[in-house]
Amino acid sequence: MNKTITKLADGRELIYYDARPGTVRTAVDSRALEPVASLSEVRRDPVTGDWVTVAAHRQGRTYHPPADQCPLCPSRGGRTSEVPDADYEVVVFENRFPSLGADAPGGQAEDPLHTAAAGTGRCEVVCFTPDHEASFADLTPERVALVLDAWTDRTAELSALPDVRQVYCFENRGAEIGVTLAHSHGQIYALPFVTPRTARMAGQAAAHRESTGRNLFEDLLAAELDQHAQAVAAGDLNHDRVVLAGEHWTAFVPFAARWPYEVHLYPNRRVRDLTALTEAERAEFPGLYLDLLGRFDRLFVEPGQTVQASPTPYIAAWHQAPSGDDRPGLDELALHLELFTVRRTAGKLKYLAGVESGMDAFVNDVSPEAAARRLREVAR
Repeated sequence: MNKTITKLADGRELIYYDARPGTVRTAVDSRALEPVASLSEVRRDPVTGDWVTVAAHRQGRTYHPPADQCPLCPSRGGRTSEVPDADYEVVVFENRFPSLGADAPGGQAEDPLHTAAAGTGRCEVVCFTPDHEASFADLTPERVALVLDAWTDRTAELSALPDVRQVYCFENRGAEIGVTLAHSHGQIYALPFVTPRTARMAGQAAAHRESTGRNLFEDLLAAELDQHAQAVAAGDLNHDRVVLAGEHWTAFVPFAARWPYEVHLYPNRRVRDLTALTEAERAEFPGLYLDLLGRFDRLFVEPGQTVQASPTPYIAAWHQAPSGDDRPGLDELALHLELFTVRRTAGKLKYLAGVESGMDAFVNDVSPEAAARRLREVAR
């Protein structure tokens, strides 16, 4: 992998990742841009203990621009964008409208009921391809391997920043998710706190260790693989939740899936984060992940049609162990990818209505076993 670091006109960092060693990137951002200023702060909810980020300056961010004004396409034909070069493979740059920033103003702890802190951290955009019409599922395995290299490199770099507690790599796809730029891309958040979901996972892992002496995530994966082996031996997959089983990775629908179609992809060897993957694990990932994304895009083919009417909207979220925090259970966490869609059937979305949004209590419209069965059915 070749890595070229440069600066945009307003001082933000931009990094090119190229598969070929020695690739030279010399294009200069010629735009007249004002320096980016982050006004973010984080406030602690005294009722739940969760941190909430307040970033009012993001109201003016770019919203559904036409294709010929896409800021994520390369700079070509006299039109400049966020990427100065006329072409690229994978590129990462600091978000122009960040939820968190290194220069965020300091918050203050007024009292136990009104605790605030500076919204320090970093928000980055990851462009997977220069092709405006392509999606992640259209990438080659070689390009996915380069994206994985970029995620890994950013995890290592961002984890080392002062005040960063958790690095979160993710992709949102589809207007239904709330994506405001159609060009295929993901994001990376370097957060100054441990996210609520991660904290809950750590608590469960600590309790499991206390009661069993074993690791929760290792037991979870072993149980799914054991049930899968029994189902294959019996020739009855009706209750099997494993979707894909490789040599180094396993994809399964969780027993208590929250979303109609939700798949968790785990390396078979528990590791803390992307930086700890072996070369063999890294080599197998692209093929398996592209297979999963392809299945998601074949989930909702309507009767009489051979292709899906529209791409499946999804969120793909990497869960990694936080750094710089010693609370119980964090060292028990396991790297894994959670992939899910907000679509429950063709033309219908799973809305987070009163019970989900109001009480954080999910009601799933599809049984996990039926979801796994459907995902196996749509394999090529």
